[in-house]
Amino acid sequence: MSFGLYLYGIFPEEVAPPVGVNGLDGQAIASQVVDGFSFLYSEARQEKYLASRRNLLTHEKVLEQTMQAGFYTLLPLRFGLVVKDWESINAQLIKPYKEQLTELFQKLAGQREVSIKILWDTKAELQSMMESNPELKQQRDNMEGKKLSMEEVIQIGQLIESNLLARKQDVIQVFCHELNPLAKEVVESEPMTEEMIYNAAFLIPWDKESVFSDRVEAIDKQFGDRLRIRYNNFTAPYTFAQLAS
Repeated sequence: MSFGLYLYGIFPEEVAPPVGVNGLDGQAIASQVVDGFSFLYSEARQEKYLASRRNLLTHEKVLEQTMQAGFYTLLPLRFGLVVKDWESINAQLIKPYKEQLTELFQKLAGQREVSIKILWDTKAELQSMMESNPELKQQRDNMEGKKLSMEEVIQIGQLIESNLLARKQDVIQVFCHELNPLAKEVVESEPMTEEMIYNAAFLIPWDKESVFSDRVEAIDKQFGDRLRIRYNNFTAPYTFAQLAS
């Protein structure tokens, strides 16, 4: 039983479905041109799809395999989008947002999204901070074993926090100084864990990725074991393909 059409992404040109890749529920991938835009889709076998790891990976794989086939410019659609028919798409998406869609495709043409996530060991960083700041360490040590007032607790806590924040900003500044000039746009997002100190996406030219990755590797060597860097150099451009509501 079909519940409509499950949509993966929109392309500015007619797109060939990826070879050897099935969509959600094992359905075949197809493409449909509507008013000049090409939609990648499969038959929906459910009204709503659970955002399970398996389903999310399938959604991503369809888009990534299509990009690897040479269709680099796309607007990825959010997971779980099921529509009744193409008339609904035309009325609800294309007609009200056609100008924005065209502008987004112009912005994304020849560009790719890459992302950087920086993580560190907070305890190790705190220890290193104390060793490099004898005055702060002495102030903290002098308070150990004493009954402190709330004001004193707040004061030493704020001193430690501000010094740790300064070290964090010093690290982030290195990445921004080295990487931002290579990007057309940069979007910084909130860290996803306590250990993550920086989370950003970069829109860069397709042919400059090797330069970008070399720069990331050089920064990684500069900081050594102090940081863990997660670099994703191939993903659909979710961050830079947002339609204004």
